[in-house]
Amino acid sequence: MAEIAKPCSTSAFRPASLDAVNFLLADVRGALGPYLNVFLVTQQHWSQSAVGLVTTLDGLLGLILQTPIGAAIDSTRAKRGIIVAALAAIAISAATIAAAPSFWPVLMANSLMAIAGNVLGPAVAAITLGLFRPQDLARRLGRNSAFDHAGNVAIAVVAGAVGWALGQRSVFLLVPFFAALAAAAVLSIPAGSIDHQRARGAEPGQGAAQKVSGWTVLIECRPLLVFACCAMLFHFANAPLLPLVGQKLALANPQYATAMMSSCIIAAQLVMLPIALFVGRTADRLGRKPILLVGFAILPIRAVLYTLSDDSAWLVAVQLLDGIGAGIFGALTPLLLADLMRGTGRYNLAQGAIATAQGIGASSSGLVAGIIVDHLGYSAAFLTAGGMASVALTLLVIAMPETAPTAADRVVGLVDLKTANAVSPNRPPQAPSLADSVIESR
Repeated sequence: MAEIAKPCSTSAFRPASLDAVNFLLADVRGALGPYLNVFLVTQQHWSQSAVGLVTTLDGLLGLILQTPIGAAIDSTRAKRGIIVAALAAIAISAATIAAAPSFWPVLMANSLMAIAGNVLGPAVAAITLGLFRPQDLARRLGRNSAFDHAGNVAIAVVAGAVGWALGQRSVFLLVPFFAALAAAAVLSIPAGSIDHQRARGAEPGQGAAQKVSGWTVLIECRPLLVFACCAMLFHFANAPLLPLVGQKLALANPQYATAMMSSCIIAAQLVMLPIALFVGRTADRLGRKPILLVGFAILPIRAVLYTLSDDSAWLVAVQLLDGIGAGIFGALTPLLLADLMRGTGRYNLAQGAIATAQGIGASSSGLVAGIIVDHLGYSAAFLTAGGMASVALTLLVIAMPETAPTAADRVVGLVDLKTANAVSPNRPPQAPSLADSVIESR
């Protein structure tokens, strides 16, 4: 693992608590969606269109509330509490699916999971911002992502073993157990260690009065709008790939359906873990955009490769590429948003807006992919995803600027940081705001 960045406070906070939170939250949410799709298709004999309809409706409900959820996370000081509440909702929903896997119970439970799951990522990122200085943020967010991927590997192994031994339905009963562990890890982070101004991206310099931007910052920041479009297209292309591959593997090997899905997840997550650490170490030096371009370029290649063979080993091998593309996207997104929103006080609002864009892409693609598979087959669905991924890559190349601070910005930041510390020695060190300069210059 990478060296642990030091938090901005000398309180009782231990970085291992945040490591545990990221690891265990992955155990709660990481593989549930793909397992659900496989379970409904292979065990409950749902049609692809029915599965796509549930996915789309739940996704639309979640994305409608995503931006308000981000705004609520910005304004509340009970960030730990909302994570615990979301974990309880997810645990109840998973148990409901295991007990009554028919259309309406699954639709309602999955809708609740979609809403509650949208709380977890932004809230953890906000807590991280509140615990660590901006100059330590890239490395810490990379570490968060690495532990998230390690948790996904762990739950995939456990779910594969449990599903093989006890049946696919039993996988959903793991969720309440890991939700309880994750809640305990969240509560082990002292509430007093979190700087709630920094946690929302509000960082005044030299003791100046804090000014929180309005919601219009979402449309005034051109790079944020471009990135939202890219994220929507990326997730439209990426979201259906793993479920479709899992279904192909399950239909070919029904007795090993859960184990096959686990193998796909493990393959990608094992790659994502070092990718996340790499991004955390190099994002300041190489910049955000060059690394992001690599992640976007991988996706259309992966989609096309799925069409070349139905061999199980080939499909699992191609899934390794997801570790590069999705790994880069997941590790860079919270950092890029921190660049754009620093000083506005609207970091979590922006996270909600981007998650909404992602949700539009992911939820609509579930229905589209299901219809294409039902009428034209799996290869047509994969090629459609590859085409949309190419559009996302083109837009990123043409319209998205670099958001990392320049060398000159860092020099100015160091001078301002020393001045601010001299004026207010008891105040946690602050970094200069980048949001205004980015909004104006882009």
